[in-house]
Amino acid sequence: MEIWDEIKASFREGSVITRLIYLNLAVFVLVRVVQVLFFLSARDFTLLQWFELPSDPALLLRRPWTLVTYMFLHFDFLHILFNLLVLYWFGRIFLDYFDQNQLLGLYLLGGVAGGAVYVAAYNFFPVFSRVVSNSFLLGASASIIAILMAGAFRDPNRPVYLFLIGRVSLKYLALFLFISYIIGISTSNAGGNLAHLGGAATGIFFAVQHRRGRDITRWAGTLSHGLANLFKPRRHVKVAFKQPPRDDHEYNRQRAAHQTEINRILDKISQSGYDSLTRDEKKTLFQQGKNH
Repeated sequence: MEIWDEIKASFREGSVITRLIYLNLAVFVLVRVVQVLFFLSARDFTLLQWFELPSDPALLLRRPWTLVTYMFLHFDFLHILFNLLVLYWFGRIFLDYFDQNQLLGLYLLGGVAGGAVYVAAYNFFPVFSRVVSNSFLLGASASIIAILMAGAFRDPNRPVYLFLIGRVSLKYLALFLFISYIIGISTSNAGGNLAHLGGAATGIFFAVQHRRGRDITRWAGTLSHGLANLFKPRRHVKVAFKQPPRDDHEYNRQRAAHQTEINRILDKISQSGYDSLTRDEKKTLFQQGKNH
């Protein structure tokens, strides 16, 4: 269980970026393992449809949780790899200007807004009328784009370094992505690009409101604290009963035994240093200091 303890400690002590990456990875691994089990049992894998975001409003009303679960759901390895790399890179830029609770709040708001734009567009534009009943959305892209756009609006001239391209101002990267999402609506990933636009608009709106002194993610602090407590180690209460000395002889005997223990601890410190003490020995020495 040592590995599991290390993962819990990393989740508990890491940044909100670390926690979001862990959550996405955990869901991805769980889904793929279940998919293998379905494959081995020669059954159709229908689990995803219970957590993907449907564009059909009637189905969405029966599965309202999908407006949140879809933004943590990935099935293709390259899809989750790219999303988590972008989350890591641009999440760190975001945290240079905003705090961790704001990142979590914007991740969720960007995902919800992206999902809402996706559902609305698929039911408003006639071109989607033939596919609205069997179209689903999954992935964290809308959430991550919201974080990227907020950082770009906050510091548009900040340089970023792109592979094979080199140094580019963040505002140009954001503008290029925004235009590519609009153009991409007419491609095979129309739903994803519509969701990206919803996430981008949310990121810009957050940055504008923050500049005006308003924080639309203030509620996320409570949620972040709750997520951290999921992996918080439980404290075991240790109850000890001490019997008071019955007479002077017993009192002197206990006092002599305690002093012998203190002397042993001091000898251990002189030989091996303070760090060599056990927790109980340090506690005993601390109590001795308080009593004098």
